[in-house]
Amino acid sequence: QVQLVESGGGLVQAGGSLRLSCAASGGTFVIWTMAWFRQAPGKEREFVARGTVDTWNADSTFYADSVKGRFTVSRDNTKNAVYLQMNALKPEDTAVYYCAGTSRSGSDTDTETYDYWGQGTQVTVSS
Repeated sequence: QVQLVESGGGLVQAGGSLRLSCAASGGTFVIWTMAWFRQAPGKEREFVARGTVDTWNADSTFYADSVKGRFTVSRDNTKNAVYLQMNALKPEDTAVYYCAGTSRSGSDTDTETYDYWGQGTQVTVSS
Protein backbone atom coordinates (compact mmCIF):
# COMPACT_ATOMS: atom_id res chain seq x y z
CA GLN A 1 0.00 0.00 0.00
CA VAL A 2 1.40 3.35 -1.05
CA GLN A 3 1.82 5.92 1.70
CA LEU A 4 2.74 9.59 1.49
CA VAL A 5 3.77 11.45 4.63
CA GLU A 6 4.28 15.22 4.69
CA SER A 7 6.33 17.19 7.18
CA GLY A 8 7.84 20.63 7.57
CA GLY A 9 4.82 22.82 8.10
CA GLY A 10 4.65 25.46 10.77
CA LEU A 11 4.13 29.10 11.63
CA VAL A 12 6.18 31.73 9.83
CA GLN A 13 6.02 35.48 9.36
CA ALA A 14 5.19 37.00 6.02
CA GLY A 15 8.26 37.08 3.81
CA GLY A 16 9.72 34.02 5.46
CA SER A 17 10.44 30.55 4.11
CA LEU A 18 9.49 26.97 4.80
CA ARG A 19 10.46 23.68 3.21
CA LEU A 20 7.92 20.91 3.05
CA SER A 21 8.89 17.28 2.60
CA CYS A 22 6.88 14.32 1.40
CA ALA A 23 8.18 10.81 1.95
CA ALA A 24 6.77 8.04 -0.20
CA SER A 25 6.78 4.35 0.63
CA GLY A 26 5.18 1.17 -0.57
CA GLY A 27 5.23 2.00 -4.30
CA THR A 28 7.39 2.44 -7.37
CA PHE A 29 8.23 6.04 -6.63
CA VAL A 30 10.26 6.79 -9.73
CA ILE A 31 7.38 6.31 -12.14
CA TRP A 32 5.09 8.77 -10.45
CA THR A 33 4.04 12.29 -11.05
CA MET A 34 4.17 14.06 -7.74
CA ALA A 35 2.33 17.24 -6.89
CA TRP A 36 1.51 19.59 -4.07
CA PHE A 37 -1.96 20.92 -3.33
CA ARG A 38 -3.28 23.11 -0.55
CA GLN A 39 -6.59 23.76 1.13
CA ALA A 40 -7.46 26.85 3.11
CA PRO A 41 -10.41 26.91 5.54
CA GLY A 42 -13.70 27.14 3.70
CA LYS A 43 -12.06 26.74 0.30
CA GLU A 44 -11.59 23.91 -2.16
CA ARG A 45 -8.32 22.09 -2.46
CA GLU A 46 -6.17 23.82 -5.06
CA PHE A 47 -3.16 22.89 -7.12
CA VAL A 48 0.21 24.36 -6.14
CA ALA A 49 2.99 22.61 -8.09
CA ARG A 50 3.95 19.33 -9.74
CA GLY A 51 6.93 17.60 -11.24
CA THR A 52 6.85 14.99 -13.93
CA VAL A 53 8.12 11.51 -13.62
CA ASP A 54 11.61 10.50 -14.54
CA THR A 55 12.99 13.67 -16.05
CA TRP A 56 12.86 15.96 -13.09
CA ASN A 57 14.13 19.18 -14.51
CA ALA A 58 13.01 22.75 -14.75
CA ASP A 59 11.10 22.21 -17.98
CA SER A 60 8.95 19.50 -16.49
CA THR A 61 7.80 21.31 -13.40
CA PHE A 62 4.61 23.30 -13.36
CA TYR A 63 3.32 25.86 -10.90
CA ALA A 64 0.14 27.67 -10.11
CA ASP A 65 0.37 31.34 -11.04
CA SER A 66 -0.09 32.33 -7.41
CA VAL A 67 3.18 30.67 -6.37
CA LYS A 68 5.30 30.95 -9.51
CA GLY A 69 8.67 32.50 -8.76
CA ARG A 70 8.29 31.92 -5.01
CA PHE A 71 7.89 28.14 -4.67
CA THR A 72 10.16 25.41 -6.04
CA VAL A 73 9.33 21.73 -6.25
CA SER A 74 12.08 19.12 -6.32
CA ARG A 75 12.60 15.46 -5.58
CA ASP A 76 15.22 13.01 -4.45
CA ASN A 77 14.62 9.59 -5.95
CA THR A 78 17.29 8.04 -3.75
CA LYS A 79 15.22 8.99 -0.71
CA ASN A 80 11.79 8.53 -2.30
CA ALA A 81 11.02 12.10 -1.31
CA VAL A 82 9.61 15.24 -2.88
CA TYR A 83 10.05 18.73 -1.51
CA LEU A 84 8.37 22.12 -1.75
CA GLN A 85 10.60 25.09 -0.99
CA MET A 86 8.39 28.07 -0.21
CA ASN A 87 9.95 31.53 -0.16
CA ALA A 88 8.49 35.01 0.21
CA LEU A 89 5.48 33.54 1.97
CA LYS A 90 2.29 35.57 2.18
CA PRO A 91 -0.66 35.32 4.59
CA GLU A 92 -2.77 34.03 1.70
CA ASP A 93 -0.47 31.00 1.50
CA THR A 94 -1.91 29.82 4.82
CA ALA A 95 -3.43 26.38 4.27
CA VAL A 96 -3.02 22.68 4.84
CA TYR A 97 -0.56 21.45 2.24
CA TYR A 98 -0.90 17.97 0.76
CA CYS A 99 1.40 15.96 -1.45
CA ALA A 100 -0.19 13.71 -4.03
CA GLY A 101 1.00 11.03 -6.40
CA THR A 102 -0.22 9.21 -9.45
CA SER A 103 0.97 6.89 -12.18
CA ARG A 104 -1.97 7.81 -14.42
CA SER A 105 -2.15 10.53 -17.02
CA GLY A 106 -4.62 13.35 -16.64
CA SER A 107 -4.95 17.00 -15.78
CA ASP A 108 -2.10 17.93 -13.47
CA THR A 109 -4.20 20.45 -11.61
CA ASP A 110 -7.20 18.18 -11.04
CA THR A 111 -7.39 16.36 -7.71
CA GLU A 112 -9.13 13.47 -9.49
CA THR A 113 -5.91 12.67 -11.35
CA TYR A 114 -4.15 11.68 -8.15
CA ASP A 115 -4.61 8.32 -6.47
CA TYR A 116 -2.50 8.81 -3.38
CA TRP A 117 -2.55 11.59 -0.81
CA GLY A 118 -0.69 12.44 2.33
CA GLN A 119 -2.38 13.50 5.54
CA GLY A 120 -1.43 17.14 5.11
CA THR A 121 0.75 19.58 7.00
CA GLN A 122 -0.38 22.99 8.27
CA VAL A 123 1.34 26.12 7.02
CA THR A 124 0.40 29.37 8.74
CA VAL A 125 1.80 32.71 7.58
CA SER A 126 1.28 35.65 9.90
CA SER A 127 1.15 39.23 8.70
